[in-house]
Amino acid sequence: MRVFVAGATGVIGQRLLPLLALKGHEVIGLARSDDAATAVKGLGAEVARADALDSGVLARVVKDAAPDAVVHLLTAIPAKINPRRMRHDFARTNRLRTEGTRNLLYAAQEAGTKRVITQGLACIYDPHRWVPATEATPWWRNPPSQFAPVLAALRELEARTKRADGLVLRLGQLYGPGTMFAPNGSFVRQVQSGKMPLVGSGFGTFSFLHVDDAAAAIAAALDSTATGALNIVDDDPAPVREWLPILAELLEAPAPRQVPVALARLTAGGWGVAYMTQLRGAYNMRARYTLDWRPQYVSWRQGFAAELTRAAQR
Repeated sequence: MRVFVAGATGVIGQRLLPLLALKGHEVIGLARSDDAATAVKGLGAEVARADALDSGVLARVVKDAAPDAVVHLLTAIPAKINPRRMRHDFARTNRLRTEGTRNLLYAAQEAGTKRVITQGLACIYDPHRWVPATEATPWWRNPPSQFAPVLAALRELEARTKRADGLVLRLGQLYGPGTMFAPNGSFVRQVQSGKMPLVGSGFGTFSFLHVDDAAAAIAAALDSTATGALNIVDDDPAPVREWLPILAELLEAPAPRQVPVALARLTAGGWGVAYMTQLRGAYNMRARYTLDWRPQYVSWRQGFAAELTRAAQR
């Protein structure tokens, strides 16, 4: 199968391209710059040069590539996220999820591509402390203002994917190489310096996902005919009050101090507080059976320990 990957040099793309080649696919990676083109070649894929926001050039290179499948992983997320600047810091990512999705799916249609897979998020669901979300759970009704444009862009991405009879993979909180939870990642550095507190009761629930498990899910989705949306997360949703102290212990960092919501709101804003206190975990049962996919790291407990042990041994 010829697979066109947009977002080929991102944290997932870097794991996905070699995996697809290993499985015998012909892989074409989209590159916007010379550095990205060099990286795509280094990952063993053909290069297609275009900016996803330039619809004309993108349509031409997709047509030339003649892919059987298109995978949309386009983002431009900063290495360090400032929750008070979400609207600004995610502006290009939001465009890639709206204009970029429109351009890419139009190009795929014109090229006669039959399979479309796009990257969504599993943190979209209406908050609930105890019950993880299924794909049928309502979306967040009243999100913090900084997160509202992100949610709106994801809605548009999913709507366009649905109209193209494609599949949205709603990914969990990514960890592993290149993410903010990597040994040199921004979140880990904050934990190491004692600057990542428990906010309020710490009830925000995370569904984590290792980047290799994200890549494996995409590869499995290429072999399926599933459409709609699937939660791609590990088996162990956990509240911040549970996983953050364990991460600090693994890092031999200071135990996270607890701060009241009102104080955290002054420094991190409404989204920063919601991120730590309101996120809802998700179930992966439908993806497990629909894609015959199982995460290698069924729990963040194993994955965090493995990543940090490897880093310590280098």
